Amino acid sequence: MRCLIVDDIDPILFEWLNKAQIQFDYKPDWTKEQCIEALPNYEGLIVRSKFNVDKKIIDTCSMLKFIGRAGAGVDNIDKDYLHDKGIVLFHASEGNKVAVGEHTLGFILSLLNNIVRANTEVKNGIWKREENRGHELASMTVGLIGYGNMGKETAKRLAAFGCKVIVYDKYRRNYSCKNAEQVSLEILQEKADIISLHIPLSDFSNGWIDTDFFNAVAKPFWLINTSRGKIVKLKDLNKALLSGKVRGAALDVLENEKLSTLSDQQQADFQLLAQNPNVILTPHIAGWTFESYTKISKVLGEKIYQWSINYLNKPIKLNTP
Repeated sequence: MRCLIVDDIDPILFEWLNKAQIQFDYKPDWTKEQCIEALPNYEGLIVRSKFNVDKKIIDTCSMLKFIGRAGAGVDNIDKDYLHDKGIVLFHASEGNKVAVGEHTLGFILSLLNNIVRANTEVKNGIWKREENRGHELASMTVGLIGYGNMGKETAKRLAAFGCKVIVYDKYRRNYSCKNAEQVSLEILQEKADIISLHIPLSDFSNGWIDTDFFNAVAKPFWLINTSRGKIVKLKDLNKALLSGKVRGAALDVLENEKLSTLSDQQQADFQLLAQNPNVILTPHIAGWTFESYTKISKVLGEKIYQWSINYLNKPIKLNTP
């Protein structure tokens, strides 16, 4: 079995592929066109974000047995069509869950205490102490939307600060735990002082956080998004920020993250966000730490190895390299 790796990856993945007796070609420097042309000759593909694996590409790959997504989300892969074709899809959300949880906590503390704004002011010779008086996280109710790997790790960290954590997940049942209380969406929108998104991009979630959503939240609140940019309509977010319904926002992701390709409307929305002193922006790095880079490859490698044991009927033996 042969696998094509088209993005940069931690070498620990190579060890797991060797254990699984899967030959691999590591071609992170290949163009998208070169990768797609070669892919029909492989049974496996490891990809991060070099290209979307759509129905057209899948149909050209008659030998394909598995795809590994070196990251948490799989919105650049047509997972439903893979399922129909009997192709296995692996992803590694466990690998960067700690990074996302810590980044989310950093966002929240920075917003509540005006850290980014105050830093900019002081560096420019402006000393505004009273205007930058902060809020204590312990006094807040934090609402998490989505309670998978990222949501759970975030709740674990928030619990240590003594705040109340409530969580809504459309696809789970009976998921209350010591760190978070399961509630309906309506209760979350009624009680939350801070809302943090931890959901994948889907037909349902695409554009879900819009004016209607903001209006349904009872209190002025802070918004955190470390999930996917297209979930939040930036035009509507700007309106909510200007009206005071959203007190501040911290976004690690945007609707269009290729800033050189923004449409006129996207450029206007982005500029309004960038100029708002109550907005913090980071370049999709919430799950992008030195540690998570290695852990993602390790998790992905373990999953592929375990699958290969069953697929090839080899004796089951899973040892860490």
